[in-house]
Amino acid sequence: MFPRLLLVLLVALLIQSSFLLDISSALQEGKTCIANRNCDAGLHCETCIANSGFRPRCSRTQPINPISKTKGLPFNKYSWLTTHNSFARLGEVSRTGSVILAPTNQQDSITSQLNNGVRGFMLDMYDFQNDVWLCHSFNGMCFNFTAFQPAINILREFQVFLEKNTEEVVTIIIEDYVKSPKGLTKVFDAAGLRKFMFPVARMPKNGGDWPRLDDMVRQNQRLLVFTSDSRKEATEGIAYQWNYMVENQYGNGGLKVGACPNRAQSKPMSDKSKSLVLVNHFPDAADLIVACKQNSASLLESIKTCYQAAGQRWPNFIAVDFYKRSDGGGAPQAVDIANGNLMCGCDNFAACKADGKCG
Repeated sequence: MFPRLLLVLLVALLIQSSFLLDISSALQEGKTCIANRNCDAGLHCETCIANSGFRPRCSRTQPINPISKTKGLPFNKYSWLTTHNSFARLGEVSRTGSVILAPTNQQDSITSQLNNGVRGFMLDMYDFQNDVWLCHSFNGMCFNFTAFQPAINILREFQVFLEKNTEEVVTIIIEDYVKSPKGLTKVFDAAGLRKFMFPVARMPKNGGDWPRLDDMVRQNQRLLVFTSDSRKEATEGIAYQWNYMVENQYGNGGLKVGACPNRAQSKPMSDKSKSLVLVNHFPDAADLIVACKQNSASLLESIKTCYQAAGQRWPNFIAVDFYKRSDGGGAPQAVDIANGNLMCGCDNFAACKADGKCG
């Protein structure tokens, strides 16, 4: 009896020692973890209950930065991790002092998103309190309980990032409810972003390639801004989004298996007169728990379906809720797959070489 008990205790001790050895060093994707600090760089520790996962595992929060491979391709030959309602942070309190009753879509700040490799940002801007605010609202109206903060606060985070990171390019896509004269121009100027903005005159409208990324960097035209208001391209020099990109249906309509319909404002996904492709993959109602499942296998299927719908073009922007949530590779992996195919024709972006070969 005693020898058997001793054997059991010895085995238990060995298992425990092995586990502690694991968590004492950086763990790779999929490994069991206890806290974020146990995981390797670019990973964090979480559980995906929605996908029947009950043990915490290291999952990805960052894509491979495509400029680490090459900077010499046209802008439309890259794919970028994009956050839907980037400003709508979980647990945020309105700068009005009110409790926010609007849905939230992300877990961290704009600066944190930038540091994690997010390069596309969807922002909803409204006139509110004689200023331009970020608001998650309805009927084109902003209220205390749907208002997050003045837009200039967030825009200054972009300004700080672009000043410090002189080779990075960022895209802002605005759902635009600002009616005040030159409202967007004033807030971007006040945030010190005008000098970074890529001019509309250089944007191709006939389906041609965009300027090369290294050229955009050299000329310091590293901020692309798109608006949903068609009038502002003429009045404020801010690009009307659907003059330059096709976009699939957002919300539940974009989550149907095997389908990739365009949203109403966009030309059909197959229209190659628009050089950029935006793929949305998030539900009508953001769900922190379910996001880990939505940002996993179904997201990978979605970008492949939309690749076919867009005339065999990989998405340049992949937009999700709660981008850090997944059951493994998640949205960062989806972006890597798109970049791998855009740059060297293979799913394994890590294997891409600077000469465009895979191996």
